[in-house]
Parts: sequence; C-alpha cells; structure tokens
Amino acid sequence: MFTSIAKFWRKWRDALSTGRQIDALLAHADPQAELAARNEWLIEISHWLHRGGAVASGEAAQQDQVPKYPPHVRLRYLLQLLDRNPEWKVRVALTLQSILRDMDAMALLCDSGMPAHSGFTGALLERLQDSLIPPAPNSRDLSSLFSLIFPSAEDAQWVAALPRELLEKLSELFAYRASTQGEVIAAEAPPSRPYARLSLELQGALHNLIGQIGSTGLSKAIRTRLSEQRLDALPFYKLPRAMLAVETAAERDVEAEAQRQPHRISQTLLQEVNYLRALLDECVRSLRDVHAHLDENGVSIDIVFQLERMRARITRTERLLEAWLAIRQHGDSAQPIASLFADLIAANHASHSVGSLIRSNFSLLARKVVDRSAQDGEHYVAYDRKNYLHMLWAAFGGGLVMVAAVYIKFFIFSLHMHPMVEGFFAGFNYAMAFLLMHFLHFTLATKQPAMTAPMLAQKLDGIGTPQGMDDFVQAVVALIRTQAAAIFGNLVAVFPLCLALQLIAHYLFGVNLMNPDKAHAIIHSFSLLGATPVWAAMTGVLLWASSLLAGWADNWFVLHRLRDVFSYNRRLRFVLGERGAVRFANFSQRNVAGVIANFSLGMMLGLVPAILTAFALPYEVRHVTVAAGSIGTSIGVLGRAAFASPEIWWSLAGTAVMAMLNVAISFTLAFQMALRARPMQRRARREINHALWRYILTNPLQLVFPVRSKVAADAA
Repeated sequence: MFTSIAKFWRKWRDALSTGRQIDALLAHADPQAELAARNEWLIEISHWLHRGGAVASGEAAQQDQVPKYPPHVRLRYLLQLLDRNPEWKVRVALTLQSILRDMDAMALLCDSGMPAHSGFTGALLERLQDSLIPPAPNSRDLSSLFSLIFPSAEDAQWVAALPRELLEKLSELFAYRASTQGEVIAAEAPPSRPYARLSLELQGALHNLIGQIGSTGLSKAIRTRLSEQRLDALPFYKLPRAMLAVETAAERDVEAEAQRQPHRISQTLLQEVNYLRALLDECVRSLRDVHAHLDENGVSIDIVFQLERMRARITRTERLLEAWLAIRQHGDSAQPIASLFADLIAANHASHSVGSLIRSNFSLLARKVVDRSAQDGEHYVAYDRKNYLHMLWAAFGGGLVMVAAVYIKFFIFSLHMHPMVEGFFAGFNYAMAFLLMHFLHFTLATKQPAMTAPMLAQKLDGIGTPQGMDDFVQAVVALIRTQAAAIFGNLVAVFPLCLALQLIAHYLFGVNLMNPDKAHAIIHSFSLLGATPVWAAMTGVLLWASSLLAGWADNWFVLHRLRDVFSYNRRLRFVLGERGAVRFANFSQRNVAGVIANFSLGMMLGLVPAILTAFALPYEVRHVTVAAGSIGTSIGVLGRAAFASPEIWWSLAGTAVMAMLNVAISFTLAFQMALRARPMQRRARREINHALWRYILTNPLQLVFPVRSKVAADAA
C-alpha cells in the first residue's frame, strides 16, 4: 500500500514539474530575441520532447497509456497547451517562423549526409572533428540546428510516424502572425499555400544539387572512365539545361495560376520533370560504368568517394523533386514534408558517422584487394599430384632459406645493439629471406592462408549451382592438403638442418652457435604455458596484414598504369631497348605484389616487437619456422640434457599450437574480409557441410595425397 502511494506521489510530482517546465518555455518564446537565444529556446523544447515519463494526468496522458513514440504524446500535450493559450501560440508561432527565416535551409537540403570535401581524407577528418566538437547554437546552418534538436538517429522514426492531426496542427503554427492589437490572423503566405517558402527552398536546393552532379560527372576522374566519350552525349552535360527547363515551366505555372485551378501541375512541367528523372537514371547507369572500369583497372578511394557522393546526391535530388511536386500539387499536404524531414534527420546523423563513411567507401577497394590476392592464391593450392609434389619441394626450399635466416638472426642478436636497431636488422634479414624465396619460387607455409582465403571466398559466389559447389568442396580439400604439405616441407627442412649444423659445428670445431643458457631460455620462451599462444595469434595478424599490403600495391600499380609508364619510358627504352622496357614492365607487374608482401612481412616481424616493447607492450614474434629452427639449434647445444626436463615437451607443444594459430588467424581474417568485400547472400551452411563431408568420406585419402591430375579430381 505504501509502495503504491509512493509511486503515485512520484508520478504526480514529475508530471507537475514537467508541466511547469513546458509552461515556462512556452511563455518565454521571444521572436525578437537574438538568433542564438531563439535557437537555444527551440533546443530546450526538443529536450523536453525527448524526456521520459508522463506529461500530465489529463487528456494527452489518457490517449496513449503505453505510447510507441513518447514524443508524440508530449507534442500533442504541447499543442493542446497552445490551443488553450492563444497568446502563447502567437509568440511560439512567430518565434518558429523567425528561426526558419533567419536560418540557411540550403545546407540542410543539399549537404546533410554529403561531406563538403571532395576527397576521402578530408571527409574523414571532417567527421572526426564533428564527432568531437558539437555545433554552436548561434550558427545559421539549419543542419547544425537539426543536430542539436534531434540528437539521436532514432528521431527520424518518430518524425516519419507523426499522425496526420499533429502534422496539421504543426502546419498551423507556420501560418499565424499577430496584429497590432494582439489578435491571431493568417500568416503572410496565403492559406492555400502554407508551404510556398519551402517550395522555393526546395527548388533552389534542386538547382544546387543538379549543378554539383553535373560538374562532378564532367570532371576528369569520372569523364575519362566512361564508355561514352562525346561530351554532348553525356547525361551530366544535359542536366543543367533540363533543370532550367523545369524552373521555366514552374514559373509559367505560377504566372498562370490565377487563370486556372490552383495546385494543378501543367503537362509541360510534368514532361520536363520526367525528362529530368530520365537523365538522373542515365547518370546512375554511367556510375555503374565507372565502377566497372575501376574494378578492371584498379580502384582509387577518392574516385570511389566521389562516385558514392554523386549517387547520394542523385538520390537526394529525386527525393526533393518528389516533395517539391507534392507541395505544388497538394499545397496543404504535410505528410510528404514530414517524410522528407525524417530522411534529412537520418542523413544528418549519417553524415557524422566515421564508420559509415569507411564502410561505404572501402567496400570496393576491399573487394579489389582480395580479388588480387585471390588470383595469387590459386598458385598456392595443389589440385593434382604433380602440383602437390612441386609444393612439397617449394616448401622444402623455403625451409632451407629459413635456416640461413635463423642463424643470421642469432648473429644479429648476439651483437646486443639498441632494440630498435636490432629490430631493423632482424626485419631486413627476414625480408631478404622472404624475397629470396619469392624469386626462387619457394614457399613459406604461414604466408599461404592469407592468400588462399580470398580465393576460397571467391568460389563461394558459385555454390548456388552443382558445379560451383563441387569446385568449392574440391578447393577446400585441396587447400587443407596443400597447407599441411607446406608446413611439413618447411619443418622437415628447418628443424633437422638447424640441428645438424649445430652438431657439425660442435663436432668439427668444438664450438656452439649459442651458449647453453641462451638455449635454455629459447626453449623456455616457446613453452605452451607462457605467452606463446597470444603472440602466435598476433603474428597471424601480421601475416594477414602483409597480404593486405600486397593486394593494395597491386591495385595501386594497375590504377596508375605503371606498366604502360615503364613500357614507354624514354630512359628505360634507351638503356634496355624497346623490348627490354616491355619485359621490365611485365616483370614489375607480375612481382609487385610478391615483393611488397614479402618485404613488408619481414620488416614487420623485426620492427613491430621493438616498437611495441618501446611503448611498454611486450611482444615477441612467434613464427613456426623460426621457432622450429631455434629449437633445433637449442637441442643441438644442450644434447640429451634437453630432454631431461618436461620443458622441451611444453616447447614442442607450444610450437604445434603456434603453427595452428599462425595459419588459423591469418586465414580467418583474410576470409572474413573477402566475405565482407562482396555483396553475397547468406548461403546454407548445412548444404556446404553436407557436400564437404560427403566428398571427404567418399575420398578420404585426398586429404593426404591428391589424385594424379586435375581432370581425375573433377571426375571424383
């Protein structure tokens, strides 16, 4: 009983305080105040609308006991207060009209949701700045006032869902003014055209947007990538004239409105509007041509940004054109206006989102990067026996190169240089080893997952057909088999050879390549009980990052047409000859991705630990081939004493986990990025799993050893 009384008292107290607050706000409306004061008053009204709880124990509270949109209830209550107090209504109406008169609506109609900068970097910095610095209330930009009035993106929902009666009452507020005696009379605009000012604002915004779309479409970055080369045949060239024809037809309708029925659109205006819409559709098709050109010849973030902004402007133009026609045809209709402003609220919030900018502009670049990696990934999958044996040999050769890299690393660390210098030389050592593998056509097992994952994701596009499903299943089985062969080939070369070199050095020269204390420390550092799993996962991230840089470099090479630049370079032709310059250009195009991937991976393996350690973030590289060579050398130094304690077994277990994490993390990151980079529908996992397990149970030996040829694999 006492609990119920307390709840009732709190509700009554909150309702009373809320009623007093809105009474004070409405009574203090001042159309003669400074713009900042009027804007602050409107912001306070907005905050009151967003508050929770009941507004009063009256009609407004009874109509919606559990309202879906509480601002609707509060807005209804506010309008009821104004109806009961005509003096307040006049002051509120004039204040709202003065705010709209003094604000610049062009920015809201044209630029909300559209970054002002012409490049991606400028837009990113602009959004970061907007997220940290809120707009000032004395700004004349109506989009800034919208950000303060509608602080949440969810506001667009309740604005779009406003009931018709509330919209009509809100419209009345913009059609009132006071006489000298304080009476309420009609607004300056005629009653039949309460949205005449908004109609002019929309027409000016359409003119502005059409000009921006046309100028961007005729820019060099867009025009040179269109299939149509004639300037006068481009839709971007025709847009300004079409908009001018629409404005001319609209002016004639206004002049002739007195002699005919009002709010009827003439046939001429409809024809001009339809022609303008047809041109906008042609502009959208031209944007698809530019996207196709980029997909074939390399992607630029700035060009993609301009395309996405132009697409958004075309959509905004069609939306404003729809609202403008609705106002001209139905002068007293408030529903299209509410729907338009709801879209503007959502767009205004999206224009401040850094995440939406990155997602919308990086999707095409991500797809291009992973598609480049997918082309290289085909070389790392062995479908038949011949390629499988070749992969084993390439992996064995890669292991031989890593033996030299391991011992050079021991020599660098023995010099006890500054950690950053030591990291640089260690990274350079790894980079040279990886580049040597690349040009000798050897392979490193841990590099394969980041390159093969995009290839596997690319094959997901065709699993809707039986042949596509078979190709995907065979690719998965071949990938597992090839990855196991690569790891086996690397370890078979690294571990025994490092052990053998240490034993030979001790037997022939009586020296150890490291002291016993260092050998014990190495074995202990790779233990499964320490930080090895975490650092191995971080190393997998570096392996994936190197493949990402490789795809970016390949895309950059193609985008800037460096193959043609090298082929026709006068100095290269003078030194190498015409054919030599072409061969050098082809060689550069074939190897740019591999060189960047291997060099960047090597430098990251050396420098990232030194950089993180300098910032008190301890990290050591945990790469399976380097670890296997280090353990082999340590066992050669310690001899049988290495097996006297369980530490060696924990170290071997840590190395096994290291191999799995190196492969799994880099593969997962690359595969997920490849999936996000393509607009693909969700596939049924049961069908994929069923087909995969059926193939494995039918051909279990193919997980270990392939069939003789690719044709036999397809037949199986």
